[in-house]
Amino acid sequence: MSAVFDCSDPDEREAGIRAAVGAVRAGRLIVMPTDTVYGLGCDAFDSEAVASLLAAKGRGRDMPVPVLVGSWHTVDGLVRSVSPQARELVQAFWPGGLSLVVEQAPSLAWDLGDTSGSVMIRMPLHPVAIELLREIGPMAVSSANISGHPPAVQVHQAREQLQEKVSVYLDGGPADHAVASTIVDLTGSDPRILREGAITAQDIAEVLDVDADELRGRP
Repeated sequence: MSAVFDCSDPDEREAGIRAAVGAVRAGRLIVMPTDTVYGLGCDAFDSEAVASLLAAKGRGRDMPVPVLVGSWHTVDGLVRSVSPQARELVQAFWPGGLSLVVEQAPSLAWDLGDTSGSVMIRMPLHPVAIELLREIGPMAVSSANISGHPPAVQVHQAREQLQEKVSVYLDGGPADHAVASTIVDLTGSDPRILREGAITAQDIAEVLDVDADELRGRP
């Protein structure tokens, strides 16, 4: 049976983090608050748990799961190389609503779906998420909803959709922004915005000293 923990209460938060850590290490799914929308997560290095995550959402391997990290330094061990552009964006917008698609380190023993050698990484700006990620390490985390349904911005919305497929629900209150992260692809010769969300194209363009329309793929 699923357990729900109110993270606004210090004692429940501590118990919830402890329960979530135990669930993830046992290969089960949890729901966690982030600064954008609620996330459905598991251990990024547990391929069976990742498969369960995709099945819970009703998604195929053609839509690989992003990875959340709890610190800037974690990225160095996950990617083939951290480009100057990636470092500039990390320093400007992490933790926060920016996801980066980068080439993953070839030595990584994980299976996030059909990634074609890339991985999408983000560091969320939420104290509960950061505490959990620093305890567990990188987590495979997707929006806490069934594919095609609205993303959950409150924990009860996630529970209504995912029910007993999730072992632990961490209730961090309503999502601060309720807007999905902006996704920037850094795997090509030029950075490209795949989805504009919490961080504007103009803000990214100013950091990278490029034109916002070029980031959007417009001439």
